[in-house]
Amino acid sequence: MNLFKSNMNMPDPEKPPLPAEEDAVLEKLAKKVVEWKMSVPAILALESVKPLNFIGSQAMVFFEPIIQAVFNIKDYDTFRCALEKRETIEILLLKIEAHDAVAMAREKRIKKFMKAEKKKWKWYQRYLGVFVPKVQIPEEILNPPREKSDPAAGSK
Repeated sequence: MNLFKSNMNMPDPEKPPLPAEEDAVLEKLAKKVVEWKMSVPAILALESVKPLNFIGSQAMVFFEPIIQAVFNIKDYDTFRCALEKRETIEILLLKIEAHDAVAMAREKRIKKFMKAEKKKWKWYQRYLGVFVPKVQIPEEILNPPREKSDPAAGSK
């Protein structure tokens, strides 16, 4: 006789942990957090309240009439339903970290390009900031082409 039979079911590895609309809402939220450059405070806050995600979803139910009166947001209910699942916070954290890594790599490429570009400037442009030329950052620096991962190419 197994007392914990219903509580110990393992998740199906072929089935995605979240429905597509909940995943899209989390993706949009992660992009906004990185766009606002709030990834570190968001990760810190989410890690600290990870055990309380269900209580947060129930608080969202309590405040829903007020929020719906002010904002007409269809994603609010979807996000609330997603928070009821325990793995949602971890998925959101992973999405924020992935988008932040892409943004940091982009910033590094831009800084490297600007450093090389500033070496071409005259001394008064570099140090005094007088008559600074306008710099157009190339598209391949902003959005580099993605490399296709070919397992056969790695073995050569």
